Amino acid sequence: MTGTIIITFCALLLLAYFFDITSSKTRIPSVILLLALGWGVKQLVNYLEIPVADFSSVLPVLGTVGLLLIVLEGSLELELNRSKFKLVGKSFIGALLPIIALAFILTFLFKYWGNHSLKDGLINAIPFCVISSAIAIPSVRNLIKPHKEFIIYESSLSDIIGVLIFNFITVNETINMFAFANFGLQMVIILVISVLATIALSFLLNKIQHHIKFIPIILIIILIYEALKMYNLPGLLFILIFGLFIGNLNTLKKYKWLQRFKPDQLQSEVKKFKKLAIEGTFMVRALFFLLFGFLIKTSEIINVETIPMAFIIVALIVIFRIIQLKLTRLPLSPLLFIAPRGLITILLFLSISVTHQLSYINKSLLIQVIILTALFMMFGLMFSKPHKEEEQQQAFIQNEPEFSEEE
Repeated sequence: MTGTIIITFCALLLLAYFFDITSSKTRIPSVILLLALGWGVKQLVNYLEIPVADFSSVLPVLGTVGLLLIVLEGSLELELNRSKFKLVGKSFIGALLPIIALAFILTFLFKYWGNHSLKDGLINAIPFCVISSAIAIPSVRNLIKPHKEFIIYESSLSDIIGVLIFNFITVNETINMFAFANFGLQMVIILVISVLATIALSFLLNKIQHHIKFIPIILIIILIYEALKMYNLPGLLFILIFGLFIGNLNTLKKYKWLQRFKPDQLQSEVKKFKKLAIEGTFMVRALFFLLFGFLIKTSEIINVETIPMAFIIVALIVIFRIIQLKLTRLPLSPLLFIAPRGLITILLFLSISVTHQLSYINKSLLIQVIILTALFMMFGLMFSKPHKEEEQQQAFIQNEPEFSEEE
């Protein structure tokens, strides 16, 4: 029995790897195939009447680890220089405004389906407003660099801002000046902790001489993230700051204080760490979506009671996406299609307490919205007209400020 389980897991992960390396050719996001594979395995298990343990409690753990690894991997790939300031600004606007606007629209829309307070409506609406970096970042791997950078920044910031707003609303019974003052204090605290933790981790990364050094660093990152989360502090912001810092040593080494870290020597260690982070992210992400697909019931996918609501939510997501891209003067294709819901949506939904849950906002609706947005992204990327890379880059950066590296 044990041998069969090991063989099954190895086969499934090898299939996940095959989906990952062929996604650039098929333009089918590997997440779609992983969900379908997990669901297919569940049907086979049911047909053969094979007893299987309940894995539902494992899903949030895999999701949390997967989320921070995905944000870490994405932030390690981002360049930090003055030429990126406008891009970061557009990404921040693209992450913040749709979450706020869509959350209030959905909250008032939910009023038509049931009676609830504004707070309960927002708590249930926010999970549908956050772009999933777990799906978006792997799906843009083959796009041109400006598009890829925008999606990494936007989806990572969307995760962070979504968690911040969600926690702010759930933690505070009443929204008043005291709540906002407390929120401001939390942001100062998380920035100070993030800077200190980043410096300490960079020092350890450079100083540890033992042949096992990267796994302890990752474990410390997870530990800090969970400790911050316990105190309702945005741990993803710490992950983003850490990744940006060690991923941009070449840009930052001109500052004298950084010479203490021996940036050239640290750079070689960062390259090894990045490789481990990429492979670890693949492993955890694949297991999460395989397991989520395995836990999906067919009745939840084809639930006719929630399908109209799912289509309305997806339509609103697309409308706000168009408005956002027009306001920030960014190209609709292919960016319009890359606003999937996924891992962070699931994690926020699972964290809603029973007292704040709305009966008609259920797992069926959640699954349908995730699948519809993923399919929308898949078909959008498949049928978007290919252009020469130089032309796409020129169209994307035509409104960007011109800064030199030395400025």
